[in-house]
Amino acid sequence: MELRTASSPKDVKHYTTERLREEFLVEKVFFEDEIKLVYSHIDRIIFGGAMPVDRELKLEAGDELRAKYFLERRELGIINIGGDGKVVVDGKEYTVIARDGMYIGMGSKDISFKSDDPKNPAKFYINSAPAHRTCPTVLIKREGTAGEGEVVIKPENKKELGCLEDSNHRTINKYILPGQVESCQLEMGLTHLEPGSVWNTMPSHTHDRRMEVYMYFDLPEDAFVSHFMGEPTQTRHIIMRNEQAVISPSWSIHSGCGSRNYTFIWGMVGENQDFDDMDDVRMQDLL
Repeated sequence: MELRTASSPKDVKHYTTERLREEFLVEKVFFEDEIKLVYSHIDRIIFGGAMPVDRELKLEAGDELRAKYFLERRELGIINIGGDGKVVVDGKEYTVIARDGMYIGMGSKDISFKSDDPKNPAKFYINSAPAHRTCPTVLIKREGTAGEGEVVIKPENKKELGCLEDSNHRTINKYILPGQVESCQLEMGLTHLEPGSVWNTMPSHTHDRRMEVYMYFDLPEDAFVSHFMGEPTQTRHIIMRNEQAVISPSWSIHSGCGSRNYTFIWGMVGENQDFDDMDDVRMQDLL
């Protein structure tokens, strides 16, 4: 598990490109037959990827958590961006197909990941936050029908926003948040931009009450996203490629503009769960 410490906005405005990438960018999220995790001191989020190919991968606490098992004091959100796979929670197996997800509550002890087809492995993207109570474990389907222990994302949590004229026609799929899937503090979702649209989260905003992590994907090898961060009057950018993640402190904007359309997963951890609690930044105030 890699450790990332917090950074002050007063320091960040003096960072070089190399230092900015070192502090906030995770260049590779998925490794074959490995679980790669990053532990950030910013609101204590843990994020990363599990990519089982030829073997089942078990989620371990590691020395960093000083816990008997990973979810002893934590909760976990998952979205699968690869082939179909299985998540096993305390002996119960859940089928998690591409673009479906899971919420796993505090107290679940044995968690593992498997792929249905090694030639098309699952890629389970993970966000985890500290938790103070146990919420129900649930399989989250982007569409279809729900069985026992399952939910389908509600129509009101699939929001189509923006327009092609503003280059930001997109659909926001909210997987984990109040009214959809109960959690202690974790919120998680997936946003897809339509062809011809390249901007996300613009007009931009900050939210001092929670931090956020973005993971960009659905990008060909020769494409990129220019991810904008920093204080509204001290903006910086990080060039990002396919399946890379970036940390956004609560004081920072977090917008992106791609060389083509793309998809990204957002995860938020912090003080509250009010999705609309944002401090909007006027377009004419950005510097």
